[in-house]
Amino acid sequence: MSGQQEIVHIGGYTADGGGRGEGIVAARRDPATGALTPLGTAAATPSPSFLTRHPALPVLYAVNELPAGGISAFRVGPDGGLTPLGTRGTGGAGPCHLAVTPDGGHLVVANYGGGSVTVLPLDPAGVPGERSDLVVHSGHGPDPERQEKAHCHMVSPTPDAGPLLAVDLGTDSIYRYDLDAATGRLVPRAPRVHTPAGTGPRHLARHPDGRRCWVTGELDGTVTAYELTPDGALHQRGRVDASARAGHVQPSEIAVGSDGRFLYVGNRGVGTVSVFAVAGELPELVAEVETGGEWPRHFALAGAHLYVADERADMVRVFRVDPATGVPEPVGEPVPVPSPTCVLP
Repeated sequence: MSGQQEIVHIGGYTADGGGRGEGIVAARRDPATGALTPLGTAAATPSPSFLTRHPALPVLYAVNELPAGGISAFRVGPDGGLTPLGTRGTGGAGPCHLAVTPDGGHLVVANYGGGSVTVLPLDPAGVPGERSDLVVHSGHGPDPERQEKAHCHMVSPTPDAGPLLAVDLGTDSIYRYDLDAATGRLVPRAPRVHTPAGTGPRHLARHPDGRRCWVTGELDGTVTAYELTPDGALHQRGRVDASARAGHVQPSEIAVGSDGRFLYVGNRGVGTVSVFAVAGELPELVAEVETGGEWPRHFALAGAHLYVADERADMVRVFRVDPATGVPEPVGEPVPVPSPTCVLP
């Protein structure tokens, strides 16, 4: 893309997932002002609730969050247009997150309903083949409604080809796997990491230093700090509240700013993004910013800006992040997007 514009893709729920979207929306981003200009639906595909890109190819992948879970792959045109490359079943219900391994060789998918992790090999053009593995988690947590069984919520490959981390809300666990590149099979690394009972771990954010990470607790409204060792072990350093607001707090996305100084957490229910300084052992709350809606499902940092997708308010809100304080300030009017659940700069 030219310096004048970039393309952002936005995923969300369609009618088959109880949403109002039609598929993946493309938008033009002005890097100077942060402004987003929607370009319409780039691909009509069912409930593409999470998106990711190939690390080296102009290919985008979307989950299709349906009872019979699937993924869709698209070639990305210079104008943000999406050309279908193929679809594959995940073998698990309700896929909600996916990631490409750093070498670009495999697509890994978290199946929330199935409580499982799927691996799909990618050919040299980035096209997914038949799945090479499906690992099903077992167990449950203390919450009888949300933790009656395993619910894998995120897959996080290690940037330097260390173990894959799979975050499971239902079993209060973070599983570690080595991916055998030749066979596409996952080899479990024992033991799995147990979060405190009832945490409901959702998403994980890694620090650029590779030695720290933080996990949102969707069910207990917390952020847990971990030290990461080179072998992929996680050592808990402590926990803080995700929000200082009163009310039902259901943390969603979590991310670290590019300079590694600040941690950002989206809080559904109270409609905020919390900003934490991470210089010390535990995150320290420095600000909590209203998003203008109550259900910030996902956000993304891009350049000097933060883009917050509010699933229930049918909008993406643009913020400019103060480089000194790390605090986001709203810019312009909300951008209307139906049922947005993922922003991919």
